[in-house]
Amino acid sequence: MRKIDLHCYPGTAEWIASQGPYVDALAKYWNRPWVAKEEKDVVADLVEHDIEAVLVAFDIESVTNTPPCSNAYVAGMRDRHPGTFLGAWGAVDPLKGEAACAEAESAVKDHGVLGFHFHPIMGHFSVDEPKLRPLWETIAGLSVPVMIDVGTTGMGAGMPGGMGARVRHAHPMAVDELAAQFPDLTIIAAHPGWPWVDEMTAVALHKGNVYWELSGWAPKYFPSSLRTDIRGRLREKIMFGSDHPSMPYARILREWEELGYADEVMDAVFHGNAERVLGL
Repeated sequence: MRKIDLHCYPGTAEWIASQGPYVDALAKYWNRPWVAKEEKDVVADLVEHDIEAVLVAFDIESVTNTPPCSNAYVAGMRDRHPGTFLGAWGAVDPLKGEAACAEAESAVKDHGVLGFHFHPIMGHFSVDEPKLRPLWETIAGLSVPVMIDVGTTGMGAGMPGGMGARVRHAHPMAVDELAAQFPDLTIIAAHPGWPWVDEMTAVALHKGNVYWELSGWAPKYFPSSLRTDIRGRLREKIMFGSDHPSMPYARILREWEELGYADEVMDAVFHGNAERVLGL
């Protein structure tokens, strides 16, 4: 079965550096060292598990004052390994205003990114804030999709004040508002969205332009209602992602298999929905 990972961070030194002060918090959250991999080892891991992936850039420079894992970087990694990486999600820092709009245009036109990923909690914004409308207008005008994290995050978890981050910024209702304002914008919600799994289910069902990939969460811990909906009313909405390098591919794939879905459900989740919606 073809397996398309829609949420694969590079895992390299450039990506680690872009997270600035959140590296230590992530190591505690995942209970293991949060250290860089060599690019060749990342590629070997995907090849071993027969996975094609979409890389994810990362830019919260306004918050961390650290260089982003840039659009040019993920595009270069994609181009060096075309058999492994199907594409790349670009990233722009919405707090940069007009500069973010210009960078979005450059990322698509100069680097060929698939679309853009946003991390609202760590970026200190909510996607439904009126000041961000020019950015969404720019991206919609480029006719590319966006992937937006929903639910809590390991970045800043357990730190005093969450290092200034606010979990409410990643509430699914912000995605609902964005989807209503931009009905032609394809939106992929990323992660199960805990503690708002039911709210995210409602948004995915109500908004025809919203889809949902379930990375960053061990499948065995999916709530029972979500497990039922994956094979039922959300079958054409759900997509596979790993949040690499958060959890080992071997564990993720094993736990998906242990959920016991029929082949037609697994086909839709692992590749069919992404092929249809994103043209992969």
